[in-house]
Amino acid sequence: MRDGSTSPRGKRVGKIVGTVRQLTRVRGDRGAARGRPSVTGHAQTSKIGCPERDSASLAGMALDAQRVWNRCDELARFSERTDALTRIFLSKEMRQADDLVGTWMREAGMVTRQDEAGNCIGRYEGVTPGMPCLMLGSHLDTVRDAGKYDGMLGVLSAIECVALLDSSQQRLPFAIEVVGFSDEEGVRFGSTLLGSRAVAGTFDKTLLDKLDDAGLSVRAAMQAFGLDPDRITDAARKPADVHAYVELHIEQGPVLEAEGLPAGVVTAINGANRFTAVVLGAAGHAGTVPMGHRRDALAAAAECILAVERIASSYAEVVGTVGEIVAIPGAINVIPGKVTFSLDVRAPTDPLRATAVAAMRDEFAAISGRRNVLVTLSSIYEERTAQCSPALQAQLADALAFQNVPVRRLPSGAGHDGLAIIDIAPIGMLFLRCKGGISHNPAEAVLLEDVAVGLRVLDRFVRQFTPPPRA
Repeated sequence: MRDGSTSPRGKRVGKIVGTVRQLTRVRGDRGAARGRPSVTGHAQTSKIGCPERDSASLAGMALDAQRVWNRCDELARFSERTDALTRIFLSKEMRQADDLVGTWMREAGMVTRQDEAGNCIGRYEGVTPGMPCLMLGSHLDTVRDAGKYDGMLGVLSAIECVALLDSSQQRLPFAIEVVGFSDEEGVRFGSTLLGSRAVAGTFDKTLLDKLDDAGLSVRAAMQAFGLDPDRITDAARKPADVHAYVELHIEQGPVLEAEGLPAGVVTAINGANRFTAVVLGAAGHAGTVPMGHRRDALAAAAECILAVERIASSYAEVVGTVGEIVAIPGAINVIPGKVTFSLDVRAPTDPLRATAVAAMRDEFAAISGRRNVLVTLSSIYEERTAQCSPALQAQLADALAFQNVPVRRLPSGAGHDGLAIIDIAPIGMLFLRCKGGISHNPAEAVLLEDVAVGLRVLDRFVRQFTPPPRA
């Protein structure tokens, strides 16, 4: 968030996170009182290379799962509704959340700033200032009527791990940056990953003209928030500045809970195809057209939907979903002449997804021929698979095994900021189980003991981190 703003809004934000262009130490007095080495000097009394780097129980504080848990509760207070958690991009609730997260970052020894896309960033320098960073974090925005842990848990867990390093005055051979991405969910403007795409340098500036439900553009909303939309490309990071991006996140699915495991290593963020399917038959009188003479679009659509289920189920890691369907004319005594339905297909590799989609197309064509209807499938969205770095998977697996937890590898069916950040750095993810696999729902829940496991795994991963090779 920018210093130098003359507006009341800009002034209040500036005192929280400092300036975009210059990192300003906020906690210097407290650190100096303890005799902690300055991050701006050249001589460091770090513990690099000594046995203590392997320990998560150094002198000072300890990892505190309860604190992370409580902070999730605190962030949930910042919602546009009092009866349901909703925090969207560039809202006053986003500012409130950023202010509080910025405070926690500084308490953990980080220098904070807000970039030109509204991302909340804390940096903990390495043994030498200006070193490339290991980027940690997740997103701080939510869906409507959300749970308290999707996104927020990843940001707060990363802050906790940095705080432990800071409490023992420990510097690593790389910097750490914790990022609270501003808009992963895409609720307000219908475009996901706006914050992380800006960081990756892939933000599409035509999106600045997209409108929210109130008719306000992204451009206007950024200006009202105190950001300059014409400088959003300044948020882009160079690949040489980021060793890797690693995110702790709830699974948002039932696999880990079903297998009795607190955590797992993510292999890939699934790619996705979305389509609009249209079935054209012939409307007719429900009482006068014999069954054998009908061209029932809804019956054909039902067979197509069952084919999606059957085909997706025939592959181990493919999922297919029809979430919307409309029958026309929609009268109780009329055979439907037209049906439109949605189709979402996801898989952990692009070739696997393409194979499944091709099989569905072939089956739709066969159904069309048998039922004398026309079925068309139009693509409306495609996102490539983001493969997690094998080297990062191995490091996370080692950290998980160190906690005596069996290593379970699994793909992520949901999208995450890593889909964007992979354009500038290798990515990795650690999943924590969630109750019933429920997410994007107020019933979203995690176990305190799982948060503790996640913290210990992330802490060990950070301390043992080795920059992975790039493709």
